[in-house]
Amino acid sequence: MSFVSTPGKAIMDPSDYTYPSPMAGYENAPPLPDERAEDGKSFRNVRTGVLSGAYEAFVEPLDNGRRGAFDVHIYYLQANAQQTVYARELWQRIRHEFPELRIYTFWDKPVGPHPVAMFEVNLFTPAQFGAFIPWLAVWRGPLSVLVHPNTTETDVDPALREARNHTQRAIWMGERWPIDTGLFKRLPLSAAAGVSTGAGAVVPVAGAGAGAGAGAGAGAGAGAGAGAEEKKKGKS
Repeated sequence: MSFVSTPGKAIMDPSDYTYPSPMAGYENAPPLPDERAEDGKSFRNVRTGVLSGAYEAFVEPLDNGRRGAFDVHIYYLQANAQQTVYARELWQRIRHEFPELRIYTFWDKPVGPHPVAMFEVNLFTPAQFGAFIPWLAVWRGPLSVLVHPNTTETDVDPALREARNHTQRAIWMGERWPIDTGLFKRLPLSAAAGVSTGAGAVVPVAGAGAGAGAGAGAGAGAGAGAGAEEKKKGKS
């Protein structure tokens, strides 16, 4: 796979990919009931007594290992005194309230593909994601947040995989900022495969290196469920 794209077409255009059916593995499931729940609006589902494996481990191809499945980048305008103070206090608060999470340097300038100053937090389990992201939705205040996955596909150009994870697959809270995806093309393949976008590595780019505050976020086990790995059309 390469970064070749059609002129005038976004490099992360979703139409360039094929997607497995979300019903894969459920083709022979019984028909879903049309009965409404007690609120008269939502649908009643048949309980099986077994919870999805996604409650315990991230689905493939999310990284359930040392790198972590999600990086959370909290942006602030370094020239804005109010945002700088708030971001610094938020960085401190996270370290107090979530000491088990891996948190990196409080940057006072843009690093890696990020357009403004930021700091990074890594999430290793669905429980950490479920606790931290709702909390951050309230406590991010005036700051924007990029939440992007780390994936482990081996049949994809690492640079393209990282660019896609930082754009098409990303989740935003607050204002969306442009990401310099050209950085991933400029990195050696070995660096792009474990690219760090702010953790304080030699190339200041995120999540796998030894940054300030790199803690012991223990990774979960192997991914659960039938992971849906999208593939570029006509390429391998």
